[in-house]
Amino acid sequence: MIEELLADLAAESAELRALVAGLSDDGWRTPTPAEGWDVATQIAHLAWTDDCALAAATDKARWDGIVAQALADPEGFVDRAALAGGAVPPAELLARWDIAREALASALLAATEKLQWFGPPMSPASMATARFMETWAHGLDVHDALGVAAQPSDRVRHVCHLGVRTRGFSYAVHGEQAPAGEVRVELTAPGGAVWAWGPEDAEQRVTGPAWDFARLVTQRVHRDDTALTATGEDADHWLSIAQAFAGPPGKGRTRA
Repeated sequence: MIEELLADLAAESAELRALVAGLSDDGWRTPTPAEGWDVATQIAHLAWTDDCALAAATDKARWDGIVAQALADPEGFVDRAALAGGAVPPAELLARWDIAREALASALLAATEKLQWFGPPMSPASMATARFMETWAHGLDVHDALGVAAQPSDRVRHVCHLGVRTRGFSYAVHGEQAPAGEVRVELTAPGGAVWAWGPEDAEQRVTGPAWDFARLVTQRVHRDDTALTATGEDADHWLSIAQAFAGPPGKGRTRA
C-alpha cells in the first residue's frame, strides 16, 4: 500500500516538476488562482510542507519548533513560509523540493508509527495520501496559471479516497454535526472504472466523474461547474462544504 502511494506521489511530483523546470523567471512569477501566490510560491509551499512532514517523521525537536512557530502566528504561518520560500532563485527552489520530497519518501517507507501533524496524528500511508492530495491540488493551480490543461490520471483515486474519508471533518470545520447516515459515493475514473465507497443501499448518494469530485473536495472548482449529482439532502449539503485539506474553510472557486 505505502509503496503504491509513494510511487504515485513520485509520478505526480515529477509531472509538476517537468512543467515548471523550464520556466523563465517571469514564468515563475505568474499569478495563480491562490490570492497572492505565484507559481514559485506554490512550489515553495510543497517543498516546505514536505520538509515539515519529514521533520514530523524523523526529528521531534525540529517538529516541535515548527509547531511553536505555527502557534505564534496561526493566521499567517503558512503564507509567510510559502512566500519566503518562493523568493529564492528557481534552481534553488527546485533543489529544495527535490531534496525534501525524496527524503520524505524514504522516511515514510521506513516509518512504523503514526506521525504528528497540524491536525490528528497520521499513519505513514495517510501522510503519503495527504502529500499526494496537496501536490495534485497545487499542481492544478500551476496548470491553471500557465494555461496548460492537466491530464487526468487514475492516480486521482487517492484524492477521491481522502475526500470521502474527510466527510466528517468537512462538517466539523464549518461548526456543524455530520449526519449519522452514510453516503454512497460512486465515481467514474479517468480510465473508465467505477470507484465506490459506502453501503450500496444508502439513500444518500453522490455520483459523477472522479476528476470533478477530486477538484471539488480540494476546492479547485465551483460545484456548478462539475457533473456531480447528489441524491438526498445530506449528500447535497456535503458537496456544498466538502473539504479534504486541513485548516479553516476555504473560499473555493467562483463559477467559470
